[in-house]
Amino acid sequence: MSEKLAINGGSPVINNGEIKNWPPIDEIDRKMVMASLEGGRHAFGPNCIEFEKEFAKWNGNQFAVTTNSGTAALHMSLVACGCGAGDHVLVPAYSWSSSATCILHSNCIPVFVDIDWETMNIDTRKIEAAITPTTRAIVVVHLHGLAVNMDEVLSIAKRHNLKVIEDACQAHGATFKGKKVGTFGDCAAFSFNQNKCLCSGEGGMFVTNNEDNLLKARQLWSFGEIRTPAESRDYHAYALGWMYRNNDMTAAFGRAQLSKLDSYIRQQRDNELNLRKHLEGVPNIMLPAEPANHGHTWYNYTIRFDMKALNHENDAAAFRNKLVKALQAEGVPTSVWQSYPLPTMTVFQARNAYGKGCPWNCQHAVPVKYDPKDYSVAMKHSDWHTGMTLPLRSPNGPELGPKVGAAYMKVMSNLDQVEGITL
Repeated sequence: MSEKLAINGGSPVINNGEIKNWPPIDEIDRKMVMASLEGGRHAFGPNCIEFEKEFAKWNGNQFAVTTNSGTAALHMSLVACGCGAGDHVLVPAYSWSSSATCILHSNCIPVFVDIDWETMNIDTRKIEAAITPTTRAIVVVHLHGLAVNMDEVLSIAKRHNLKVIEDACQAHGATFKGKKVGTFGDCAAFSFNQNKCLCSGEGGMFVTNNEDNLLKARQLWSFGEIRTPAESRDYHAYALGWMYRNNDMTAAFGRAQLSKLDSYIRQQRDNELNLRKHLEGVPNIMLPAEPANHGHTWYNYTIRFDMKALNHENDAAAFRNKLVKALQAEGVPTSVWQSYPLPTMTVFQARNAYGKGCPWNCQHAVPVKYDPKDYSVAMKHSDWHTGMTLPLRSPNGPELGPKVGAAYMKVMSNLDQVEGITL
């Protein structure tokens, strides 16, 4: 199928305006946000309290604390689990940086575990080999809307007396054996950033079923105090604390979007099935998997290019970037989500988060090494992948599946033109 690519002056498959933005805003959102704006409680207010209750009920948790970010909720999880100076905490080698920097926030040391190629999540078969005498917890990341196999994680944690923290920032509503993420471990973190399936612009939620975890997390959340803004505060700092609270208008927006979240997830699952039909015949791409017993929410639809078949193993990232550039010119909203495995990032390679080598040089620390060769799957995935969200998100429907499939087929059938693209 020889056809001039849009990047070379041809007509794009998908025109501007055909793909609608996320999230859809309706009268529910406008009514709740305006009521908050006119209500006069713009800091931590009544919508924050109701949002906590509603999210806990929706997800199946006893307790929830609304925060100003998913990163804050992750830091709160480390503190809630008693992780402190010099402790080792396991985390997948491929994720968003917050999955690992939250460990540094608690003066702990990340120990990275390579990922599984099929799921893109932590390779549970490699967890036990990474455990050290000072390992205190595991941060499991349910990446791109796919749950980790929590039976395997919890079995390992029980054998080694480790805490389990779920990074569910991308996985609202994802399930394993019919149970929602965020209900397996000691505590969990969710994000409500612009890109998330539950969007309030920014914001997050810490959840747990343990009251002691709740109290520790809340103390960090609000200046080291032991009383919340909804109670009679004494404004006394009892421990090291941050200011991680949410605000009322953001919480109002979150409540409005939460009322529609189940329908959003159903739409994403329907859109994925339709999109897959139109991508299955495209040469030299690898589609994401949904293993048995997993309920994927398709937060991010991540495709890998088969660089071995394309004869570009030695320059995979550069050729991937050309393919992405060509797809974008055809109107496909795809991009490279995370170009670097976490242990290759400067903050970990330099081992100098706080200056003077801390926390790695802390008197309580045990040395670790971050050799990129130890994370070969994460390295390969970083160079071979691209991801997209909008074609699967409401209000977009099944009409986009054929168009996205046609754009992929057009690019992957005209590789001679891709070779000549200048980055």
